[in-house]
Amino acid sequence: MLQSKTLIFIPTYNELENVERIFREIKSCNLGADILFLDDNSPDGTGRVIDGLVEKNENTFALHRTGKLGIGSAHKTGIEWAYEKKYEVLITMDCDFTHSPSYIINFIRHSDKADIVVGSRYMKKHSLASWNLFRKFLTKLGHFLTVNLLSMPYDASGAFRLYNLKNIDKSIFSLIQSNGYSFFFESLFILNFNRKIIFEIPIELPSRTYGTSKMTWRDALGSFRFLMSLYVRKISNKKSLTQIT
Repeated sequence: MLQSKTLIFIPTYNELENVERIFREIKSCNLGADILFLDDNSPDGTGRVIDGLVEKNENTFALHRTGKLGIGSAHKTGIEWAYEKKYEVLITMDCDFTHSPSYIINFIRHSDKADIVVGSRYMKKHSLASWNLFRKFLTKLGHFLTVNLLSMPYDASGAFRLYNLKNIDKSIFSLIQSNGYSFFFESLFILNFNRKIIFEIPIELPSRTYGTSKMTWRDALGSFRFLMSLYVRKISNKKSLTQIT
């Protein structure tokens, strides 16, 4: 079995209705990429479905954790695994079909332009048309705050990304403190602060068809508090944001 240089990472929690469908759709794109799932002991049996996919398909892998340890923590684990296995390119995405596999080839096409390619919900009008008001409000508020407090004009809270690992020293990711949803804007901020090149491509995000969103008001408030602490680090403790060379 020949390992690809590209890895697609998908964290899961209670995605029983989506996980096999997303796998089949990714495979139908003929990308030649390996796939890594990480499941946080989903009570709906998602992990068992993933194990079945791994057993029947080459270049498909699974990690299992004992419980729900946070989306940011999951991404950190996926990134670390990708470095350990010597992948050059890492693509991260959600399992709920808000991130369409059809966009992946576009991420790859633009991978030579930047260290990180980010899927942006703000480059096209009406890209969030099917979202409910709660999610629209949180997303647009988060974007406003990251632009104005962190001076970062990117869609910083999304998980649909490509990392050029060969251009990013692993030590940069050790600077990231958040294990929750704040991971996304913190990681992009730290990468940007360390002069990594970020390139955006437009994407549209439909609302999920199956399952329920994991984001809660508690998550939103926690992200706001973390963003404020990151702003303080930006103006008073820049060493905590800088890669040690």
